[in-house]
Amino acid sequence: MPFATLKGNAAPAPGGKDLGYLQLWDCYGGLLTDNQREICEMYYMLDLSLSEIAEEKGVSKQSVSEVLKKSRELLDGFEEKLHLNRQNQTYALGVSSMMTRVTRALEAFKGAHPEFSSEMDGIIDMIAVGEEIDLGEEES
Repeated sequence: MPFATLKGNAAPAPGGKDLGYLQLWDCYGGLLTDNQREICEMYYMLDLSLSEIAEEKGVSKQSVSEVLKKSRELLDGFEEKLHLNRQNQTYALGVSSMMTRVTRALEAFKGAHPEFSSEMDGIIDMIAVGEEIDLGEEES
């Protein structure tokens, strides 16, 4: 299934560039050639125009456009075969949902046991910023 069918799930990146291809580039960029990777990085990450990339690389605008088209085709193909981006998105949604449930449980515990409010607030704050929680246990 080409990535184009998934486009509705991705918000446009700055300059109207498809965030979905940036996500695919994050997953599969290492499988592209050095030239494809560099042009995609300039286009998606640095938000350069085709003309700016062509000038920087010393090639035609058409050449840059063709490299981007071929790179998108490759990225679509990798996702069609491997589904890593879809799995990453599913995993991220699952983790987010789990963290929401944990935070709600901590809030409920805090309400039922106000004597632990400061401890629960500390744990909730750590969850919010993604810190590791030290339970004070020695590793064996």
